[in-house]
Amino acid sequence: MLAVHNLALSVGGRTLIRSLSLEVAPGETVTLMGPSGAGKSSLLSFIGGDLGSAFTTAGIATLNGTLLNGLAPERRQVARLFQDDLLFPHMTVAENLLFAIPKMPQPERLGRMRAALAAAGLDGFEERPPHTLSGGQRARVALMRALLSEPRAILLDEPFGRLDQELRQSIRDYTFGQIAERRIPALLVSHDRSDVPPGGRIFIISNDGNVSHA
Repeated sequence: MLAVHNLALSVGGRTLIRSLSLEVAPGETVTLMGPSGAGKSSLLSFIGGDLGSAFTTAGIATLNGTLLNGLAPERRQVARLFQDDLLFPHMTVAENLLFAIPKMPQPERLGRMRAALAAAGLDGFEERPPHTLSGGQRARVALMRALLSEPRAILLDEPFGRLDQELRQSIRDYTFGQIAERRIPALLVSHDRSDVPPGGRIFIISNDGNVSHA
C-alpha cells in the first residue's frame, strides 16, 4: 500500500497542494490530473525522494507501512517513468535491463533479463541499441527496466505523452496489466482522461492547491 497523509506542498511562497491524503492499493493505478504547474510532478518527487530543497512540505508518505520521509531515494524502492524513456544510448537493450537488476548470480540476472524481453514481446532484441527501436518498443523496454528493479511502488509521470494514439492505447494496456499482475501500487500523472485505467480513481489538483475527486 502506498499512502500519503495530510500532505501540504509549497514553493516560493506559493501553495501547490493544501492538503492531500490518499491510499493506493497493490496493483491499483490512481491518476493525478490538473493544470500545468499545479504540483502533480512535485508530489511524485516528494514520494520518490528527489524533491528540490526550494520546496516546503508537511505530511508523510508511507509504503507498506514504512515511512518514506527522510529515506534516500535509492532506499525507497520506488520506480519512476517519464514522458521520455531515458534509456542509456551507449548501452544495448540487454545492458539497459541488466543495469536495473539487483545483485545476484549472473545466470539468474541473465535469466530475468531474457524473461522480461519475452514478456514484452521483444525476444532477440538483446544486442539492439535503443536508437534502432520504435517508440513502442522503447516504451516497453523502459517499463521492463523499471519493473526489473523490483520496486514496491511505481510513479508514472506522463509516460504516454509522446506516443501516437494507436500505440498509446496498447502501451497503456500493457503498463496497467503489468502493474496489476505484479501487485504494485502506482500513481499516474496525466492531462488526458483516456489515460485513466478503466474504473480508476482520479484526484484533481487545482491552481489554488485544493484537491478533489473526479
